[in-house]
Amino acid sequence: MSYVEVPGAKVPIRMWTDPSTVDDGAMQQLRNTATLPWIKGLAVMPDVHFGKGATVGSVIAMQGAVCPAAVGVDIGCGMSAVKTSLTANDLPGDLSRLRSKIEQAIPVGRGLHRSEVDPGRLYQFPTAGWDDFWSRFDGVADAVKFRRERAALQMGTLGAGNHFVELCVDTSDSVWLMLHSGSRNIGKELAEFHIGEARKLPHNQGLVDRDLAVFVADTPQMAAYRHDLFWAQEYAKYNRAIMMALFQEVVRREFRKARVTFDQVISCHHNYVAEEQYEGMDMLVTRKGAIRAGSGEFGIIPGSMGTGSYIVKGLGNAASFNSASHGAGRKMSRSAAKKRFSTRDLEEQTRGVECRKDSGVVDEIPGAYKPIEKVIEQQRDLVEVVAKLKQVICVKG
Repeated sequence: MSYVEVPGAKVPIRMWTDPSTVDDGAMQQLRNTATLPWIKGLAVMPDVHFGKGATVGSVIAMQGAVCPAAVGVDIGCGMSAVKTSLTANDLPGDLSRLRSKIEQAIPVGRGLHRSEVDPGRLYQFPTAGWDDFWSRFDGVADAVKFRRERAALQMGTLGAGNHFVELCVDTSDSVWLMLHSGSRNIGKELAEFHIGEARKLPHNQGLVDRDLAVFVADTPQMAAYRHDLFWAQEYAKYNRAIMMALFQEVVRREFRKARVTFDQVISCHHNYVAEEQYEGMDMLVTRKGAIRAGSGEFGIIPGSMGTGSYIVKGLGNAASFNSASHGAGRKMSRSAAKKRFSTRDLEEQTRGVECRKDSGVVDEIPGAYKPIEKVIEQQRDLVEVVAKLKQVICVKG
């Protein structure tokens, strides 16, 4: 489908979904966002749902301003995926051992590495810029008093919630490795700190929702936020790169005889800020629950833990600010999912997937999410499908 345009106070709201299907809370957030004095455009993805301040699944283009809540509290959260030389026939009938090995290599939930991961020993890890990245830590930590040791031990860990590590098979029987995570706790603390700082600024006092508070160009607050924001986005990128390298090492060891090789890793943020130009104007574009889908750019759009995911290539649609959805999107809250579904429902909906099937992940049940196929169909003018993947192992935080 092409987008539907809904009137907004400052800019029209371009929606790649039927507005009547968007819940009232999320719709009000979109209208609130469209009132911001600095806004130049607002695009809404088919996986849109209620968030803090700004909806999840929104792309906001502003000039001379940026809204921390329009980035999300997990700065730099995103996806990585890589195609392997393995095929479905190479996989054992019982995948529990492989799942266990993945969980041993990559700490989940609140787990940390026992010692800092040395990127120099990791398989094909991109070490360029690593030392410079950590040299900027002190300036970041000033904001939240976060210890470097903790940040280093969290580097290369999954986290909880909807984060996951998966082994998938595509429709041609090729095996893929895929994962979803972000900047861990340090990114969250930085986001919450700066949202709080923005709320105090005089120019934000008259906003319809103070959670949409912004920093404006050429101010010390904007400079501090940009410094911390871009550092946290790098942290998230490195975090996924380390996990992917650890995942690849597990697969290489477990399938030693197959001499596994890997294609180029695909990686994309879906909670971040980018400096881009549209209609001759320099913009700060925030994507909260959206990926960049410039012409020919690869992206990853995952479904829920029992349905499957898509590797896509962007079509460069400027109307969406070169963006596409970041996943299926929730259709019910975590608390509602826990009330609605049982562990028996979870077992049924994840049949054939080696994964946790206990009460701790019922809120991540496929039934709590929108159908991924419909979400893909609604953005055929934003991306083309390159591969459809189905998970056979899913490690949850």
